[in-house]
Amino acid sequence: MEQGKRRKGRNYYDYSLLFLIIFLVCFGLVMIYSTSSYNAAKYYQDPAKFLKRQMLAAIAGLPIMILVSKFDYHFYLKKLPVIRLKPVTCLFFLCLILQTVVLVVGKVTGGSQRWISIPLLGQFQPSELTKICVVLFTAYIVQLAPRKLDKFMGFVRVCVFVGPLIVLVVVENFSTALIIGLIMVSICFVASRKKGYFITSGVALIGAAAIAISVESYRLERIAIWKDVENHPKGYQVLQGLYAIASGGLFGKGLGQSMQKLGFIPEAHNDMIFSVICEELGMFGAIAVLLLFLLLLWRLFTIAINAPDLFGGLIATGVFTHIAVQVLINVAVVTNTIPATGIPLPFISYGGTSLMVLMIEMGLVLSVSNRIVHER
Repeated sequence: MEQGKRRKGRNYYDYSLLFLIIFLVCFGLVMIYSTSSYNAAKYYQDPAKFLKRQMLAAIAGLPIMILVSKFDYHFYLKKLPVIRLKPVTCLFFLCLILQTVVLVVGKVTGGSQRWISIPLLGQFQPSELTKICVVLFTAYIVQLAPRKLDKFMGFVRVCVFVGPLIVLVVVENFSTALIIGLIMVSICFVASRKKGYFITSGVALIGAAAIAISVESYRLERIAIWKDVENHPKGYQVLQGLYAIASGGLFGKGLGQSMQKLGFIPEAHNDMIFSVICEELGMFGAIAVLLLFLLLLWRLFTIAINAPDLFGGLIATGVFTHIAVQVLINVAVVTNTIPATGIPLPFISYGGTSLMVLMIEMGLVLSVSNRIVHER
C-alpha cells in the first residue's frame, strides 16, 4: 500500500510479539542472576551486581520500546526543521562519527577497542547502534528506487552507501560487521525481483571475509582452537561450555545448580550463557528457548509480509535477519559448530547496550505492525 493511503478498518498491534519480548527479557534476567551471582559475590561482594545493571537497562528499554512503537515509522523519512535532514540520514552520519571516534579514543576491553566511555551513562558500544542504523538506512536507500536492485549495479549502489559503516566496524569487530553485512544483503535480496547475482555477491562476501580473517592472527588462532578444542591450550572456555551442555542431560540439574558457572566458564553470563541454560534446564529447556526465538521470528516474518508499504516490510526484514543470525551464531559457537566469536544471545546474554538496541528494534517492528490495518 502506498504511503498515506490506508484502508478503513482497525489498526493492528502485535501484542503476541510484545509479550514474547517481555518474556525473553525476564527469562534473561533470571539466567543472568543464576550465571553471575557466584562470581559477582566473589569479586564484587554483591551477588546481584550484574542483575541490577541488566534490570536497569530493561526498565529503561521497555518504555523506550513502547514509545518507538507508537511513532509512525515514516517519521524517519521526513526532513527535520532547521537542519533540513531526515532522521535516518542524521543517524547514518552519527554512526559514522561514533565508529571513527571509537577507533581513535575507544576503551580497550578484552583486547578489542569497541567501547566509548560516556560520563554519567557508562560504557557504550557504537557498533550496536550501527545495527539499527543499517536496518533503517538500507531500507531507506532501497525504497527510493527498488527496481534498480533488479540489476547488479543497483546492489553495488547500496553497498557504496552502507559500505563505509561496515568497513569501520570490521576493523575491531568482525562478527558484528558480518551481521551488519547480512542485514544489508537480506534487505536487498527481499526487495529485488531477480536473485541470480546474489550468488556472485555471496562468493565475493565469503572471499572478503576470508581476507578479513587472514589479516588478524587472533582470528586465525580461533580457527585453530575450533579444529582441536580438546588439545589447544586456549580451548578452555569452549571446552568447559561443551562439558556444561553434556552434563545437563535431558532435563538439566535444576535452575541455579550449574557447576561450570563456578569459575570454569569465564563470564558465563555473557556469550556462553546458552551452555549454562543447557546444563541447568537440560535439552528440554534449551529447545524451549529456541522455540521461543522461532515464535519471535515468525511474528517478525508475519509483520514483514503484511507491512503496509515497502519501507515497513524492509525494516521488519532487517530486524528478522539481525535476530536470526545472532541466535544462530551464538548457539553455533557454544556448541563448537563454528570458531568462537563474541556474539551475545539476544535478550538473554548480559549487556545493557545490546538489550537497549534490541528493544528499540522491536519498537520499530511494533510500529510497523501498528500501521497494518485489518478490514472491518
